[in-house]
Amino acid sequence: MNNFLSTLGLCKKAGKIICGFDAVCDEVQKPKSKVQGVFTAKDLSEKSLKELRFICDKYNVSIFNTEVTMDEIKTVLTKRTGIIAITDEGLVKSLSGLNRKPQNENL
Repeated sequence: MNNFLSTLGLCKKAGKIICGFDAVCDEVQKPKSKVQGVFTAKDLSEKSLKELRFICDKYNVSIFNTEVTMDEIKTVLTKRTGIIAITDEGLVKSLSGLNRKPQNENL
């Protein structure tokens, strides 16, 4: 998972990241949202995941599960969060290539 965290660091430096449940959900619901994909920590609560899945499905945004914890994300972003939105398509492809298929694909 070091590659995932390294790429996440690049996303942060590029300013292409939105962190936290409220901030991500607000951005996804905007008419001209720039969110290209959402990544979740493996220790995200089921309640948060369910609510996030509902919103992302409604607005056709892919969700990707990761194998990193919120504490591991904190080491890179300096903020403990379990939900990360990426606003650059190329970076989403890079990060998703280091993970599994989208969680909400073909639901």
